[in-house]
Amino acid sequence: MNKPVFTGSCVAIVTPMNYDGSINYEEYGKLIDFQIENGTDAILACGTTGESAVMDHKEHCEVIEYTLKKVDKRVPVIAGTGSNDTAYAVELTREAKKLGADAVLSVTPYYNKTSQTGLVRHFSTIANAVDIPMILYNVPSRTGCCIKPETYAELCKNPNIVATKEAGDKIGEAAKTMALCGDNLDVYTGCDDMTVPVMSLGGKGVISVFSNVMPKEMHEIATLCLEGNFKKAAEMHLYYLELMNALFCDVNPIPVKEAMNMMGFNCGACRLPLVPLSEKSYEYLKSVMVKYGLFKEKI
Repeated sequence: MNKPVFTGSCVAIVTPMNYDGSINYEEYGKLIDFQIENGTDAILACGTTGESAVMDHKEHCEVIEYTLKKVDKRVPVIAGTGSNDTAYAVELTREAKKLGADAVLSVTPYYNKTSQTGLVRHFSTIANAVDIPMILYNVPSRTGCCIKPETYAELCKNPNIVATKEAGDKIGEAAKTMALCGDNLDVYTGCDDMTVPVMSLGGKGVISVFSNVMPKEMHEIATLCLEGNFKKAAEMHLYYLELMNALFCDVNPIPVKEAMNMMGFNCGACRLPLVPLSEKSYEYLKSVMVKYGLFKEKI
């Protein structure tokens, strides 16, 4: 049994952009401090929410390096290093290890996809090439590829494969994975609205989009679960559910970046092919942000 990379709430942090599309590191540093000051238990850099898919190799490594220096060991830093090209995933994972990341997040191959046997080969190749804790990332809605519970049972035999970010929508599959893998695989939910259900089954926490806007509250929900106070956790979960869902009124991370702009941060827009919210979606998100006291009028 390995020590968990983290327990509680890990923010899948956004990457703020300048008007010209370059990375706004000054604002990024403010976001990191905001997260840590409000109790976030870990930071995931270069995840889906961080727009890793539209970063080149140099940028990807620079963001990881900046995150590590800014965090300065205050909380664990997880680096997104997945790819649908196994060789490139190995390369990125080696870079993250060299830079000092505490762990890496590796997504299932997308577009070319693969079989369950291919998933075992893909992830095992990465894990065997680089000695660093590895969190798998199962997000079938984005990749068209799903890790089955029986495949997790095979993968978790590798000592470097320590956890998964489970972003599927089937709680029964997550439960089966936990039953088959036991203490050999930590399970984090990748869906904010599944935090309490997954943690009630033994999940170690959440890798969260919602935490970008409400880090203190997401940390508190996860902590209550870890303490076994599921009644209070559920009350909070249900209270914030509307906001959790509103942050997915369009393709992530379009809404969450706009929500943070509404809060007074300068996160800018997403890079193409993601485009700004429609007027209707903007007004809907604004109304929800107002309801939760998060909207700040621009002066």
